[in-house]
Amino acid sequence: MSSSSKPLGSGKLSREDYKKQKDLEAARKAGTAPPEIDEEGQAINPHIPQFMAKAPWYMDTGKVGLQHQRKTHNTHQSSSSSASWYKRGERVGEASTKYRKGACTNCGATTHKAKDCVERPRKRGAKWTGRDLKADEAMVNVSLDYDAKRDRWNGYDAETHRGLLDDWEMVEEARRKRKAGELDKKKHKKSEEKGNSTKGIEEILGSSDDSDSGQESDEENVVGVKSKSTVRNLRLREDTAKYLRNLDPESAYYDPKTRSMRENPYANAASASCQSAYAGDNFVRFSGEAQEIRRKDAFAWEAEARGNSSAHFQANPTQTAMMYGEFRDKKDSLAGKKRAAVLEKYGGEEHLKVPPRELRLQQEAYVEYSRSGQLVAPISGADKEVAGVPRSRFREDVYPMNHTTVFGSWWNDGRWGYACCHQTLRNAYCTGEPV
Repeated sequence: MSSSSKPLGSGKLSREDYKKQKDLEAARKAGTAPPEIDEEGQAINPHIPQFMAKAPWYMDTGKVGLQHQRKTHNTHQSSSSSASWYKRGERVGEASTKYRKGACTNCGATTHKAKDCVERPRKRGAKWTGRDLKADEAMVNVSLDYDAKRDRWNGYDAETHRGLLDDWEMVEEARRKRKAGELDKKKHKKSEEKGNSTKGIEEILGSSDDSDSGQESDEENVVGVKSKSTVRNLRLREDTAKYLRNLDPESAYYDPKTRSMRENPYANAASASCQSAYAGDNFVRFSGEAQEIRRKDAFAWEAEARGNSSAHFQANPTQTAMMYGEFRDKKDSLAGKKRAAVLEKYGGEEHLKVPPRELRLQQEAYVEYSRSGQLVAPISGADKEVAGVPRSRFREDVYPMNHTTVFGSWWNDGRWGYACCHQTLRNAYCTGEPV
């Protein structure tokens, strides 16, 4: 539907006028009637919908045409031009020597009133004193259209942002120089503190720590926080999955996210053959050299916190192991000296002597003595060492699985166990702490 002098939605029409207008629009669409002409002499396409042909209320000029759909040329000029924007702070002409009627009562300018004055409020205004009158401000008539009035960046000078960038660049350059100076001082101090032994170890091992590009950035980071490992605990395809070892829902918990089973899945199993295959992840953590490695890593963290940046168990394992050995020796020697000093001062060294194991523990070995107190050899072992008569078919004084006591040395809730770790399974591995 084309736009006309009186379109369908512009006002109320009579039935005859409405019928004539519909017939005219149909004739224009069919090509039997000439199209409508706008104010610029251009033909209006009769097939244009009414919502496009009708101008909105804030751009409606009352004339027929499609000017609201075209880009206008009378847009507001660039705000960077001094002639198209307000001249803030500029004065025009000389200041008056006498107060003029209707001028600002505070400063004496005629371009504003006292409530809009930006001068310092005076105790007595220029209207009553007649002194220090200000000249009129430069008034510029800036004509803005609908979009320009609502443009939040209208009047902003982009060159002012360049000054802000220059200030930030100066601050960044000063920060880089200060950082470079601190790193140079730190390297110089570190090179002075290193001894000949450390240098020899580095030369023998061929360490490349000084040539790493990321050394400077690592020194700035906070050391002492355990870094997260991104390596997944993947298993071999031919190995049995941990969650398939014991299908009992009350057995050890399996974490599918980390693929770990910390507890022993066969803790309540009666069969001892299945326990030898897998005893849980905690078994690996508390067996072998795992505890020693953990102590060395903790020693490196504590040394780093105290200012020794060369101690790093992953970067310098040999040097860290040597430092840890020296630390343990010094610690043991200091503990021995302290103990000797306490014994020398208070005495009681005779109470620290431990009697032999044979006198402290009960024995079941059968031994015969003569009237003179000599040990009598058994009949079957006359030509061998003197030994007692065996009283059991089991081997005695044998401590398997890292235990320090025999099975049956501890009793609890109707079950026998080990006194060293309080475990009730005969083939359980000793962790050194009561469970």
